[in-house]
Amino acid sequence: MTPFKPFSLNIKGRLLEFTRPAVMGILNITPDSFYSGSRTMSPMETDRRIATLIDEGADIIDIGGYSSRPGADIVSRDEELRRLDTGIEAVRRRSALIPVSVDTFRADVARKAVSELGADIINDISGGILDDNMPEVVAETHAPYIMMHMRGTPADMQQHTDYNDVTAEVIGWLSRRLALFSQAGACDVIIDPGFGFSKTVSQNYEILSRLDLFHSLCRPLLVGVSRKSMIYRTLDNTPETSLNGTTVINTLALERGASILRVHDAAPAREAIELVMKTMQY
Repeated sequence: MTPFKPFSLNIKGRLLEFTRPAVMGILNITPDSFYSGSRTMSPMETDRRIATLIDEGADIIDIGGYSSRPGADIVSRDEELRRLDTGIEAVRRRSALIPVSVDTFRADVARKAVSELGADIINDISGGILDDNMPEVVAETHAPYIMMHMRGTPADMQQHTDYNDVTAEVIGWLSRRLALFSQAGACDVIIDPGFGFSKTVSQNYEILSRLDLFHSLCRPLLVGVSRKSMIYRTLDNTPETSLNGTTVINTLALERGASILRVHDAAPAREAIELVMKTMQY
């Protein structure tokens, strides 16, 4: 096992310390995210979803207003911001303190979400490759930034899966992007290997098996595998029936030192963390 390394995030001047892996709960204000159970479009559905995530122990809530699944509809900036604003307001009615992350690759959307709407963290599936202004925005807002690996765009990413050594190439890409963001003045950067993005099922499992190598980057490591195709295609089931598989993969990730689990289901992730941390005491 790779021991968990405590980490901290500067949330608008408030230092948040994590002495165990964190649970990031997914809130999608979208009609077309790949897992139907994560979609909320009415105020009642959104409020119910937030209450469940908080009650089940989510440490962070990640709000998406633009589905990144292949074939998803294009969403305008104004509509994405409207959806994010709806989600942020709903979270804040429940809790003033829980950190809110916005899942966006658009720098101007990220800037407004943090500076005006009350978001705390920027979660970018493209690591800044889809918007060159993202390093500047991260530095300007001082927001913690989740840098995910992806090639191409969500629409064509599965056409870009040609690697000689997928793990080494993803680590190298993240290292170069970290240097770029550091030069711009970004501070709290979390890395995400990008499971399911521009990677085959086999490549996802290869990265998982070598996940401990990502600690060479000396950054907190986020793992987002919840109900993804690497699970349901392997088990020949569906996103709706892949919770057990998700928990298994999350457990393997925790054993390899994952810092944050991004999930649709907070309670099973919390239980996996508790049991793995208990085991690591011995």
